[in-house]
Amino acid sequence: MGPRILAITPEISQVGGPGLTHGNDAAVYLVHFGELAALVDAGCGRATDRLLQNIEAAGVVPEQIRHLLLTHCHYDHSGGAAGLRRRFGWPVALHALEAPYLESGDDRVSAAAWYGEHLTACPVDVRLADGERFFLGQRSLQALHLPGHSPGSVAYLVESDGRRVVFAQDVHGPLHPDLLSKRSDYQASLRKLLALQADILCEGHYGVFVGRAAVAAFIERFVED
Repeated sequence: MGPRILAITPEISQVGGPGLTHGNDAAVYLVHFGELAALVDAGCGRATDRLLQNIEAAGVVPEQIRHLLLTHCHYDHSGGAAGLRRRFGWPVALHALEAPYLESGDDRVSAAAWYGEHLTACPVDVRLADGERFFLGQRSLQALHLPGHSPGSVAYLVESDGRRVVFAQDVHGPLHPDLLSKRSDYQASLRKLLALQADILCEGHYGVFVGRAAVAAFIERFVED
């Protein structure tokens, strides 16, 4: 299979996920501002070469990537982080509440065991907190702590092509004791996500939603009365 990408804005592409890299990968997104770039999530690590081909097809070489921004520690999002960090030196950012699970390769909390796999332990270079910004030149992505699906789930908010884009990977859940999920936090986070009034939502498994009405309609599917 040759390189495949999904263009979202002139500066943002989906470069990983089922049909693009590996069936166990959650979506992987590339943000490319000028000569600098960031990768949002890393997939499971089973198709790294294909992921790199897609990144290059989007016009980015590995040396341009300044941040590997993880939304949470789950295997389908973070399993590829260790290999990418080792190979390219990309600094890995993850919320402080979940850094210990990635650094220890915890197969239960990361859900790697659900896939019959092992999470490769990976150092976390930036233990991020709510509101932290990651710069690409003069522009930035902002981390927003949205716990519930997992304790340290974050979304990343960015402006591109005059639109507000949010990378909120597992809006849909699931909630499970193994994942340390908390329903009250999850519902509060969904409401915070709605309040952002994003123009584009880049989700982890359900695709890309374009337009405020489409974004809100998807999030509202999971909001309890």
